[in-house]
Amino acid sequence: SKREKEGMESIPGWQLFFLGGIVAWIAISSMLNVTQKIRSLTQPWVSRHVISGAPIILQIQRYQHGLLDAFFSGLSCVVSVPFYTAFLPLLFWSGHGKLARQMTLLMAFCDYFGNCIKDVVSAPRPSSPPVRRVTATKDEKENAMEYGFTSSHTLNTVCLSGYLLHYVLSYIQNKDASVELAGFAMVCLLVGLIGLGRLYLGMHCLVDILGGLAFGLAILTFWLSVHEYIDNFIVSGQNVTSFWAALCFLLLFAYPTPELPTPSFEYHAAFDGVALGIVAGVQQTYHQFHHESVPRIFTPQLTITAFAGRMLVGIPTILLVKFCSKALAKWILPISANALGIPIRSTSYIPALVGSPTSKKSDDAKQSGYFQKLLFFTRQDTFDVDTGIRLLQYAGLAWSVVDLVPSLFSHLSL
Repeated sequence: SKREKEGMESIPGWQLFFLGGIVAWIAISSMLNVTQKIRSLTQPWVSRHVISGAPIILQIQRYQHGLLDAFFSGLSCVVSVPFYTAFLPLLFWSGHGKLARQMTLLMAFCDYFGNCIKDVVSAPRPSSPPVRRVTATKDEKENAMEYGFTSSHTLNTVCLSGYLLHYVLSYIQNKDASVELAGFAMVCLLVGLIGLGRLYLGMHCLVDILGGLAFGLAILTFWLSVHEYIDNFIVSGQNVTSFWAALCFLLLFAYPTPELPTPSFEYHAAFDGVALGIVAGVQQTYHQFHHESVPRIFTPQLTITAFAGRMLVGIPTILLVKFCSKALAKWILPISANALGIPIRSTSYIPALVGSPTSKKSDDAKQSGYFQKLLFFTRQDTFDVDTGIRLLQYAGLAWSVVDLVPSLFSHLSL
């Protein structure tokens, strides 16, 4: 489009400054060992509170019951990243594009920031035994492999339910104090139940919950002050897609190295891809499918029947795109890396590269030394190609949610 061409010709100065700042941070933090220094200050303090907090968890777990196990496990699933990933496409297709965009980007921001804190501090979860840990789902079993501080569930719930309340209240006409109070009470109840549930399930101790609450409130306050600027940039800014792609790429290298490998980096890489796909797709198709006048659910223009039709068409389509984009990335990335002379390995996606002889280090090197790898290819350090595959796979899925699938709806008159 004309706007994109103009954007490419004149990259706004603030974008160069912002990306340059991240590059400078990567260089400085790598040279000064910033992660290790912060960890040496915070890890002993948090670890002491994890040990001293165990009696509180045991006190709560005295009331254990099968129904409570099911209730708190179910509640944890409802505010987990996989749930939001499944829920957000439906929000886009229901006509609430602005809310869906903001929730997706806020989720990506929370996921990145929360996982950074976890891996910088690298503090343990409550010791089990004596604490009873309930991991009813595959997602919870993977969560248990992450570090404990802070509680991502608490942080995400504060941010996303708080933002949803803000959005709803901003659209209600003639609202009075009782409506605001009721909404605030519901958000507090949800956050309180999530925090209690994480203690009851033995996944976190009190310091993790309080940390999640404090960081969540800080992120929410920050987001509410910048969300309009971010949204205006995405729908009408210059050089949007290329800036966001560069940002996602640099954030992979800016991510801190944990004491031991955890799934946190993989979760962030996936949601990084989701944010990239959403931004790229919305930027291209905003005036067609995502402007404020699109039909919304529960109106004559978008009935429940039509929305059900959208789900029947949309969900299989995005799953197919996810499969295809993964297969394409598995084929393209190794070829591109070989052409550029970049040594790579694969942790699981490409069997021929798993345990590749070019890899000097085992799986625990997956997240280490990114800055050195970026600059010193001659040292024969290897990139984990799975990170790139995961990023492109989820970017493809998210792009299909906001570009390909709405195009199908348009052709099918849904």
